[in-house]
This record gives sequence, structure tokens and C-alpha cells, in this order.
Amino acid sequence: MEENPPYLFLPALDGARAQVSVTADVDGAVIDIAVRGDWHPQLGATVALEIGRCLAESPAAILIDVAGVTDPAADSVPVWLSATQAAAAADPPARLALCLPAWSPLAHRLGQIGAQRYLPVFASVAEARESLTGSRPLTDVVRMRLPPSPVSPGVARNLVGGACHAWNLAPLLHPGRAVLSELVANAVEHARTEMEVSISRRGTALHLAVRDRDPTLPRIIDPCPVEPGLPLNERGHGLRVVHADSVAWGAIPTAGGKMVWATVRDRAGHRRRW
Repeated sequence: MEENPPYLFLPALDGARAQVSVTADVDGAVIDIAVRGDWHPQLGATVALEIGRCLAESPAAILIDVAGVTDPAADSVPVWLSATQAAAAADPPARLALCLPAWSPLAHRLGQIGAQRYLPVFASVAEARESLTGSRPLTDVVRMRLPPSPVSPGVARNLVGGACHAWNLAPLLHPGRAVLSELVANAVEHARTEMEVSISRRGTALHLAVRDRDPTLPRIIDPCPVEPGLPLNERGHGLRVVHADSVAWGAIPTAGGKMVWATVRDRAGHRRRW
């Protein structure tokens, strides 16, 4: 088995990582990060790492719930300021918001330094989501539910074709079709559940996501060896195609399953990743 590709999300199991959980909405446009426990440098490093991984997915917004964090001296302020700068510098830029009680020392300190002009603070995740996603154009997302059927990859390819035509993203047609087809085929073969497919326009890129009801995260496996006298077995190539034709891909646990995503950009003559 190969090493995990860049930005592959894995569930936190112990130490500081166990104090940080990451979930996403149906198309990965909004990512929720929940942090809990006593604030300390190790937790800060873990949070910064997870935010960086989330930004690699090109989300529209990241909502960080720190209501469960004990930070009496507001020592976490540098992490949130750095994250805000990173989100603003992303391509396309992402919106960042904190969710925490207004009476907390962290909220008080952010108010003192005027950070809330560019880092909004909300009392709840629901309030933050409504504020940050209310202005998102509905035409930027195409969704479809698909059964675990052999015809579903073909339907997904056609969906990419329609989206690329509507959004004038012709250079992304072929890699986008290849990537989403493989993501759906992988879900058909392994998850074997109904899935929700989404195609989002993120600036000049396509964000492709497949959400199913199987919590097992994907991994790249070695292709099956060719055996003389037997038909060629193509197993093991699906995620390699995703890796080659995308600039980043990964998987995020969700309530009741997982979401596997990939970001496709115009390679502008550059070779595929291998």
C-alpha cells in the first residue's frame, strides 16, 4: 500500500488530535471543526494543521466551534489570526468564523484587538452557518442522488459535462469526468449504499464530492498483478486516477458515513500527478 496522498483526512484517535473533530456538509462547501479541552501548545499545533488540511479542500467557509475550549488567558488568539490570513490567501478565498460564548475571555480579547472586523464570532454553529452561506449562489452547486448501481458512474460523468458547459469550464471537462466517475465507482463497489454526488464551482476549479453511508475511509491499494492466461484485473486503479487528475483529494468522516472529495483545476499543460 502507498502512503496516503496529500490532504487525506484521517479520524483523530488520541492525544491532542482526539480533541479536534472535522466534519463537512453534503458538498464540502462548509467544513465544521470542533475543538474541545484545555488550550495548550500541542492542541494549537493540531488545530493549525487541521485548518490547513481543510483549506486544501477549497471550502467556501470553515466554522470553528471553540465553545468547549478552556482558554482563560486567550492564548489561542495567534492561531485564529494566522488561520484567518491563510483562509483569505486561499484560492479561492475561504470565509472563517469562530463559534464561542460572547462572555468568554477569548471573545473579549478578540474584541479588544478589533479582530472581529475580519474574523466574525457567533454564538452557535447554526447562526454562523446561516450568516456565511446565505449569500452563496445556488447555481454554484449541482447535486444528485445516485443508487449503488453500475450505471451510476456514467450518470456522474454526464453531470460533470453539464456543469462544465454551464460554467464555461471546458478545460476541466475530461479530468472532472474521470475523477468523479472513479469516486462514484469506488462508492458503488465498496460502500454499496445510496450516495449523494455534488459538483461545486470554486473560482476556476471544480470541487467534486461523493457522500455515502459507509464510514470506512478510502486508501490507495496496489493494483492486482497480471496473471498469465487470465483476464486483466483493473482493481486498484480507481484512486490512482483520482490522484493523477486532481490537485488534491481526501475523505472526511460525516454523520452516518463519509464524504470523499477531489479538487480539479486546469493543468495548463502540466503533466498529471503520479
